[in-house]
Amino acid sequence: MATQDDVRRVALDLPETTEGDDRFGFSVAGKAFAWSWMERVDPKRARIESTSVIAVRVADELAKQTLLATEPDVCFTEPHDDGYPAVLVRLEPIDLARLERILIQGWRSRAPKRLLPSAPTAG
Repeated sequence: MATQDDVRRVALDLPETTEGDDRFGFSVAGKAFAWSWMERVDPKRARIESTSVIAVRVADELAKQTLLATEPDVCFTEPHDDGYPAVLVRLEPIDLARLERILIQGWRSRAPKRLLPSAPTAG
C-alpha cells in the first residue's frame, strides 16, 4: 500500500520536480505530472480532494489505454477525463515499485528533453 508520503518521496526524487503550494501535486518545468484527484462525492456539491487517489499524466492516449489495460487494479479513469492524457491511480492497492514506474512515466511525459538522458526510466 502506498501513501501520499510515498508519492511525495518518489516525485521529489525526480530531477527538477517541485511540489505545489495550494494542493497536493508535483510539476517539472512548470508542467504538472501528478496531482490529487478531485472526487465528485455528491453530484450537487463541489468536488473533494482525495487522499487515496492521484491523477498522473501520461504521454498520450495509447499510454493511457495501456495502463488501464495492464494495471486495472490500480489505474482507472472517469468520463470527465475522456480524451485527456492522464490516469487515476488508487494508492491502497499499488506497491511502491509500480507507483515509482507510473510516476516516472508521468514525469518523463512532461519533462524537458534536456532532462531525459540522465533521468530514470520506467522499466
